[in-house]
Amino acid sequence: MLPTQEKDFTLGEEILAVSLELSKGSWKVALHDGKRDKPAIHTVSSEAPGARLAEAVRLIEATKKRWKLGAASRVVVSYEAGQDGFWISRALTTRGYEALIVDPASIPVERHARRRAKTDRLDVIKLVTSLRVWLRGERERMHVIRVPECAAEAQRQLVRDRGELQKETQQHRDRMRKLLRTLGCWESVEGDVAKRLAQGEVRCYDGSALPQELQERLIRECERLALAERQLAELEAALVGQLPPPVRERITQLTKLKGVGQVGAMRLMLELFWREFDNRRQVGACVGLLSFPLVR
Repeated sequence: MLPTQEKDFTLGEEILAVSLELSKGSWKVALHDGKRDKPAIHTVSSEAPGARLAEAVRLIEATKKRWKLGAASRVVVSYEAGQDGFWISRALTTRGYEALIVDPASIPVERHARRRAKTDRLDVIKLVTSLRVWLRGERERMHVIRVPECAAEAQRQLVRDRGELQKETQQHRDRMRKLLRTLGCWESVEGDVAKRLAQGEVRCYDGSALPQELQERLIRECERLALAERQLAELEAALVGQLPPPVRERITQLTKLKGVGQVGAMRLMLELFWREFDNRRQVGACVGLLSFPLVR
């Protein structure tokens, strides 16, 4: 009978795995070097973002010294993707650490219990445990998000702001249409509504004038609509010119494809093609067509 095969997954180098659980009031910091039964858990709670990051860095360096890890020991820090974006990753990278941003949906969840306990402490322990397993080579344990270049991330705001302004103009017109319908007025809200209101052309179902309060509210909606339309026109006029020449060239190439217009090509370029893809599965994962997220 053959003996059970054993595999040694011990890391060959000293690695300090660090995970952050981010919240507005404080961060939970979990540290594990693979030599202890449980990770060390600390809290950093400075008010300013730079000060809180510096406090976390001091904690990492103090832990390395206390655990007698070499100065050149590898430090890998992970945190879940969220509203803090990529600034923490970039700041940690400049300090010589490896920073990984993790897709929260990829962290395994214990499903045996009917109700799962959830606290910042438990979450950061789960994250640092997954990080240690990931460092041993089990890449399916969690999925790491690619960090865009600062310029690529900034350029996204142009096309996203265009979409928000388009949505905002439509919201203003929908709001005016619904307000008018409450008085039986089925007037169109396209075109210059403010001018028609000023001339008294918009009336109730029986031909009577609109109530003064509603008239004033509609005028305020028209003013906000005019501002959004003006900003949208200015943005569309200057949008392409604000992009670097290589990006504009690729947008032009995309518009040569059948069914791809200027706006669609710009959105594809700024939202999707800021990075290179190795295969079609990565493309599918990036746009949400596959059941697993894009990994590094």
